[in-house]
Amino acid sequence: MKKAFPWHVLVFLAPALVIYSLFSALPLADTLRLGLYTTDESGQHHFAGLANYATILFDPQWSQSFWNAMWNNCKFFLIHMLLQNPIGLLLATLFSLKGLKGERSYRTLIFLPTLLSVVIIGFIWQLILSPLWGVGQSLMDGVGIGSYFAPWLGQESTALLTIALISVWQYIGIPMMLIYAALLAVPEEIIEAAHAEGASAMRIFWQIKLPLIWPTLGLVTILTFVANFNAFDLVYSVKGALAGPNYATDILGTFFYRTFFGYQAQLGSPTMGAAVATMMFLVILVGVGVYFFFVQRKLTRYEL
Repeated sequence: MKKAFPWHVLVFLAPALVIYSLFSALPLADTLRLGLYTTDESGQHHFAGLANYATILFDPQWSQSFWNAMWNNCKFFLIHMLLQNPIGLLLATLFSLKGLKGERSYRTLIFLPTLLSVVIIGFIWQLILSPLWGVGQSLMDGVGIGSYFAPWLGQESTALLTIALISVWQYIGIPMMLIYAALLAVPEEIIEAAHAEGASAMRIFWQIKLPLIWPTLGLVTILTFVANFNAFDLVYSVKGALAGPNYATDILGTFFYRTFFGYQAQLGSPTMGAAVATMMFLVILVGVGVYFFFVQRKLTRYEL
């Protein structure tokens, strides 16, 4: 007997589908379309094909800024991968140990900055690190390392690293909690059996717990990638749209902002801005595609 189509499923899917289409799919499609046009002096749009993308990639006036922002974004992402996620794994492992006193309070304190506004975070750290009125140098003097203090946010060589470290400090609670939840889901019977066999805590972690949480670590990695290549607010709140000094902290988000809306002497161009946004979308799409093709398939086979 032929089964009837479950029309009631569409009733439940319709609200989410409508909201997703209106606020995500349609704006994305229109951005892709707008990137294929140019704007004349009267404000009229004319179809230009891939001319905007050729300008961004090969015109010296545009390509230098684009590739500088791209390289800074890659460094921004690598800093998070090398610091935020390993430290989050370490903290999650410590908090998953039995008998740790005050672990709930520690988790709350570490996760708390994630809930604060980026504007507040940026303003606080500007006050702390200011060489004029900041308390950073006084705190370092108190522990005997005041001579190492420098205006890190004002130097080209250290500004991006400093902002990345601020971002790591703010968002380290997210990978910590995801990994912590995955560690709690490891079957207790397996751990007890390993203890009965005489396995040490370190061996249990490396040979049992870590392989079982690989899917979560993969999820944390891809979330970090997408979030960092969509980053904008922290750099903007600390260094403004010019992402100084001398564009040393410029990333794709701030480059897109200046291109689309304009800033100071630079005029905004919606069509060029749409082209930059499309380039950002393609970078994220390629990164996510590589992850799912080369990493997620292996993790799925491992689970099976």
